[in-house]
Amino acid sequence: MERITVLGATGSIGVSTLDVLARHPERYQVYALTASTSWQQLAEQVRAHRPRFAVLSDATAAQALREALADADCDTEVLAGEQALVDVAAAGEVDTVMAAIVGAAGLLPTFAAVESGKKVLLANKEVLVMAGGLFMAEARRSGAQILPIDSEHNAIFQCLPLQKALAAGCELAELGVRKILLTASGGPFRSTPVAELAGVTPVQACAHPNWDMGQKISVDSATMMNKGLELIEACWLFNCTPDDIEVLIHPQSVIHSMVEYVDGSVLAQLGNPDMRTPIAHALGWPERVASGVPALDMVAAARLDFSAPDYERFPCLLLAEQAASMGLTAPAVLNAANEVAVAAFLQGDLAFTDIAEVNKRVLLAAQLTEPVDLGVVQLADAKARQHARRLIDAGLV
Repeated sequence: MERITVLGATGSIGVSTLDVLARHPERYQVYALTASTSWQQLAEQVRAHRPRFAVLSDATAAQALREALADADCDTEVLAGEQALVDVAAAGEVDTVMAAIVGAAGLLPTFAAVESGKKVLLANKEVLVMAGGLFMAEARRSGAQILPIDSEHNAIFQCLPLQKALAAGCELAELGVRKILLTASGGPFRSTPVAELAGVTPVQACAHPNWDMGQKISVDSATMMNKGLELIEACWLFNCTPDDIEVLIHPQSVIHSMVEYVDGSVLAQLGNPDMRTPIAHALGWPERVASGVPALDMVAAARLDFSAPDYERFPCLLLAEQAASMGLTAPAVLNAANEVAVAAFLQGDLAFTDIAEVNKRVLLAAQLTEPVDLGVVQLADAKARQHARRLIDAGLV
């Protein structure tokens, strides 16, 4: 039995992961489930999967969960706080960790899983955006196996030669790869007149046409910051530069990404837009396990369209590409500013188009440093958040 900790169990990735795990009770056992404050949903998951531990970031929510489970025939121990998240990620009994906490909050527990040499199913792109060099170096030291969960990175993983996934420091050119083609749906506003974007509401921004995701990721998809963060993540995962990656708008979300080789071959991974496919692939790798996703109907899909991204419409994508080229702590700064800006937009305190403006101002004003350890990364993150909040609170955008 492969014992699994699911970090971020109540989010969309966590829910999909538990769906796949439940299809293979003979193969997988849930060791721990974690969430931030959603104790009611976590209580339902605990009753269904009977983990050894349940962890909530918030102590008040953890107490509510304890009370909710008091009358249940359940031996699950409820813990609270960041250290508890780290502990269940690094526990010796754990074989695999699904890292699905959204944002910078997932940095320390995911890093702990890597330090402990786990099989890490990486859905938290911000970990690599913030501290990619440290993360990959630690994986090489500990022997941790990193398998990407984002549908695009999982597709690239599947389209690259097997040795690429196993060889540390292998260059794309050594494998005959010319470029990586990173696909993006374009979100709900890919054809909306640019002049109308300032009036976009949170409800509209969260209404993704293809994927069922949480609010933060949905807004990032609408601004295409999500694709920018994925570009940075791909650079670390596949040991390449931003120049090795081309972003393509693909509205149907059927081709999840492609790899172009020097002989002219282009390999693509196709599938329905359902996160259970990459989750099942990573869980079973190098084998294949059933995901519960219906077969792709190519006749119904009918056509596949592609276009280049419009940077006037999607300035956040351009900012992410620039941050990737700048290096140092630039990606961490951009990610922090964006988390604050998106939260403000969702609360009605910032216009949709001002998300990019906050991100730009914070990035250009930051004093970038070499991310030699997590302390440096966390300091850059904190300063960027403070700057972003000052801009928003003062109405400077």
